[in-house]
Amino acid sequence: MRRKNDLSEFMETLKANKHNLTSCQYQKLKTQALAGNYIDARKGLKKFLKRKFG
Repeated sequence: MRRKNDLSEFMETLKANKHNLTSCQYQKLKTQALAGNYIDARKGLKKFLKRKFG
């Protein structure tokens, strides 16, 4: 079985958490990841979720 690359794994995680983010936050992280900066987008997602759920 092929291992998924990091970008596709992040996009799946982002889509799963879409309902926990505002539309602006979702769009910002999606754009950042597609631009190739998915490592920082992952950090941003963690920060947004930590702020929401503590």
